[in-house]
Amino acid sequence: MSDTFSAWDYVVFWGVQLLSAALGVYYAFADGGRSTEADFLMARRGLTAAPVSLSLAASFMSAVTVLGTPVEVYRFGAAFLLFGVAYALVVIITSEIYMPVFYRLGVTSTFEYLELRFNKQVRLVGTVLFIVQTILYIGIGIYAPALALNQVTGFELWGSVVTTGIVCTFYCSLGGLKAVVWTDVINTFIMVAGFSSIIIQTSNLQGGLKTIVRHAEEGGRLRFWDFNPSPLQRHTFWTITIGGTFTWTGIYGVNQFQVQRYLACKTRFQAKLALYLNLLGLWVILTCAVLCGLGLYSMYRNCDPWTSHKVSAPDQLMPYLAVEILSDSPGLPGLFVACAYSGTLSTVSSSISALAAVTVEDLIKPHLNSPSQKTLSLFSKGTSLFYGILCIGMAALASLMGGLLQAVLSIFGMIGGPLLGLFTLGILNPFANSLGSFIGLIVGFTISMWIGIGAQFYPPPPERTLPLPLSVANCTVTRNTHLDWTKFPEHPFLRPWKTSDLKRTPVVDNLYSISYLYLSALGTLITVFVGTVFSLLTGTYSLNVILSNISITAFEIHHDEPLWKTLKTGEISGTMGLVEPLVFH
Repeated sequence: MSDTFSAWDYVVFWGVQLLSAALGVYYAFADGGRSTEADFLMARRGLTAAPVSLSLAASFMSAVTVLGTPVEVYRFGAAFLLFGVAYALVVIITSEIYMPVFYRLGVTSTFEYLELRFNKQVRLVGTVLFIVQTILYIGIGIYAPALALNQVTGFELWGSVVTTGIVCTFYCSLGGLKAVVWTDVINTFIMVAGFSSIIIQTSNLQGGLKTIVRHAEEGGRLRFWDFNPSPLQRHTFWTITIGGTFTWTGIYGVNQFQVQRYLACKTRFQAKLALYLNLLGLWVILTCAVLCGLGLYSMYRNCDPWTSHKVSAPDQLMPYLAVEILSDSPGLPGLFVACAYSGTLSTVSSSISALAAVTVEDLIKPHLNSPSQKTLSLFSKGTSLFYGILCIGMAALASLMGGLLQAVLSIFGMIGGPLLGLFTLGILNPFANSLGSFIGLIVGFTISMWIGIGAQFYPPPPERTLPLPLSVANCTVTRNTHLDWTKFPEHPFLRPWKTSDLKRTPVVDNLYSISYLYLSALGTLITVFVGTVFSLLTGTYSLNVILSNISITAFEIHHDEPLWKTLKTGEISGTMGLVEPLVFH
């Protein structure tokens, strides 16, 4: 097996990078260029459902999906396919509850809503939490897949890190959201093509998909229906469908880098259609990833490359497989690497675009005195450039942070859950006030961080993670064949801090063993509960007013009259929550 790329592999890989850069140049000058803030950050709110749906799917499915999901199936079985149920629930909840509110208000940053609903302080806290979460994540999003690919394929580590950062920064800074969306469209097809190359080749080598499925069944990889209600089990039907729904609603429902896309659609119908079409894309990519995982198991069921020490970490298994089975077909290893980097490009470019939007709208614009659209456009391009450079720096920092990185990969649960709870309070609780919601956010965030970080020090025991057996029976040479999978984290890339010799208490064995998928749900529910209680304690309400407001909230969410052209700051603050301006303005 060759550990380096051929000339054709480099041609394929660099062709993808250049195509992305070319789109940035094109959309920098197409249709008169991106001369206003609305052009740059929101594509003039003129996008249609088809490209936005693919962009949503590509942004959602990062390099973690390409490299991590197949390994998840390889190690723990195909129950991961049940995330398809969670995705469907997420799309329904987002399109029926969160999207109508944001679209009708016509906001650019989701955090504008927090000031309209609560006050400037709540908006600022939400913005800062989002920026910290996203900056940490994009550094990992660039570095982790680059490291995995480097160690298996010999692909230059820092060359790929810098290239990814420069390409993303280039087309984000020049072409704005429209360039990001259309690049995501191309990346979606590249991701599917990369997956397909693995599925087709493993099927050919193993005698067809039926053989792969038979091997998976014999190896216990097709057990889907574990209805154990315990929240301490890593993956069950309930943890995946309920916990997964909360986790990804935090991304689709209120996270800027997803919301920004469907708010750029020309009509609310197009925005809703984009969400539902995106569901089809998610199912296709998820199915491809699971099939790759089953193919990975079929190929290595009798000689696991990790326990036989052919690779040093599980996230290297997919690149290892790709190089081994595709090396005789010039260009195909390059296609798989392009597939992994397409996930990285989509995630990082989405994050840069979202960071630019919230920075300009939430941190810069409020301090400018009637800025022109040209000025705001320049600020938007400048912040995109700044965050692009910063993400390369964060990737460099990620290489030095060691075990801390697993905690960073859990950040969407630790921060995303409480933020989802904050927005949910504002949208669905008409008597939630600023003080109560702020206290709820802080309490939810504190408890989520406590449990999330504690879980890194005290990983759950083997009986909670339930890794499936692996074999090295047919390996010609094996070293260190008794490795403990359970010492690795829930996320695919990084190892936890050294904790194997720490004494485990009942708190450790229970609280810190809660499934990582419930982390977001916990943060959301605590924020909503505490925010509701403190809003009742610090406000004056009559039961009749509360009940009447609750009864019309669901109806008013779906009112078609647009508010964003006339609504002013503060008009949905106060005791009546979101409902009052929707009824009386």
